[in-house]
Amino acid sequence: MAADENQTILEATTINSQEPSVASGVSSAPSSGKTDTATQTGVVSVTDADSSGSAKAAITGKPFVYPAYQPVVEGLDGLRLDFSHGARVAFPDSFPEGRRLVILDEDSGTCLCDAPIKPGSCLETTKKYYLRYRVMIGDAASSTIIWSHTLDLKDRDVLVQMPYEGAIGDSIAWFSVVERFQKQHSCRLHLLLPPKFRELFEPCYPDIHFVTYDEAKELRPYASYYLAVFFKGDEDWQPLDFRFCGLAETAGRILGLRDLSNIHPRVRIGPRTIHEPYVCIGTVGSANAKCWNNPHGWIGLVEYLKSCGYRVLCIDKERVNGCGDVWRTIPYGAEDFTGDRPLQERVDLIGHADFFVGLTSGLSWLAWCTGVPVVMIVGITSHIGDFGTPYLVQSRIACHGCWNDPRCDFDHHDFLWCPRHKGTPRAYECTRSISVRMVADVISRIPGARRPPEPPAKSEAPAGPKTGPDRQLT
Repeated sequence: MAADENQTILEATTINSQEPSVASGVSSAPSSGKTDTATQTGVVSVTDADSSGSAKAAITGKPFVYPAYQPVVEGLDGLRLDFSHGARVAFPDSFPEGRRLVILDEDSGTCLCDAPIKPGSCLETTKKYYLRYRVMIGDAASSTIIWSHTLDLKDRDVLVQMPYEGAIGDSIAWFSVVERFQKQHSCRLHLLLPPKFRELFEPCYPDIHFVTYDEAKELRPYASYYLAVFFKGDEDWQPLDFRFCGLAETAGRILGLRDLSNIHPRVRIGPRTIHEPYVCIGTVGSANAKCWNNPHGWIGLVEYLKSCGYRVLCIDKERVNGCGDVWRTIPYGAEDFTGDRPLQERVDLIGHADFFVGLTSGLSWLAWCTGVPVVMIVGITSHIGDFGTPYLVQSRIACHGCWNDPRCDFDHHDFLWCPRHKGTPRAYECTRSISVRMVADVISRIPGARRPPEPPAKSEAPAGPKTGPDRQLT
């Protein structure tokens, strides 16, 4: 523990520092003063604490419930610790002088902190994702460890949070990794997720305790983890920029999973209510760049599907969607099944369709849960951006993949976001260049998919004009 006491941290943030940019937005209190502490990797920060060991700083606002001021586990000489916002250690005013705090990443052996302890302070790591921390108290004079605690989630209360007002696709992408996390650690897992998902997933996952926002605020978990899309290259809340690994894998990395495979969540599918062959389509996204910007695309595709003998059901949430000068309505010829309907109703409808045709949007992820073939028309994502489907439609020749480009920061407040070509003739060429024929060709690869009827065979042309009494005028 022979760290230089004058060593300063490189990139520390306190509990009330500016939070990262996440998909649903975060409000936070202004940053207060902090005391630099000696570290070896620059991932620790210190704030003042009251005599009970509770930090005075706070973060307020959704999308997350932030931990109570006072860590929940009592340790040596009145110190308190937990792992609900990184590793948090609070020392009372009465804590003995002449001791040092050491925090290790137990799995890699990396020393995150080796510093003298200031009584009345609260220390936390800036890394909020899962690490198997080991917290040790040492005697500065003898350089001996007198107390230690290693994170162990078995039979502990753990809170995993998704943005309370989060997007459909994000929540579905992350859900299966939550179950794997619970099984990996045998913990008592409490899950906060958007309320609209509770009735969809709760019956299928009896080992997970689903909580509301108010219920989560009453919990005192041993550890908490936060699943979200963290923008601008953040690597404090996620170990790897999500643009390099996709939505599902980034959640697995945040939770430290060994199994990072992309597995869709389980859902129940109700009885079939439409007896004719039908297809569901989802035609709008949360950004114009996610939409199929070929002006003839959806109209032509609906015409093609109907020629195959399908009913075509548009199941978008809104009948009219857009922003500014760009608006869309359901495609001509599609049946209007739009509306803000329960997700279970959507699952029941999609689950009995022959297949689903959509975009890089929540409805495509919902269709993925049901197990039906998903034909996905994409432009802004690369091959790692969404779940794997053999029926991906993308133009590799045109500009594409900006969502997964680390040089492009997505602006979810700009509906007309197009980072490379906005305001030019090349804007949205990623999906404008996708033709109806390209989509139809992919659909034709689905086993059992209907095809348009073959045109009648042309009769052989006569050798020459008829003459005589048998000739007919037309």
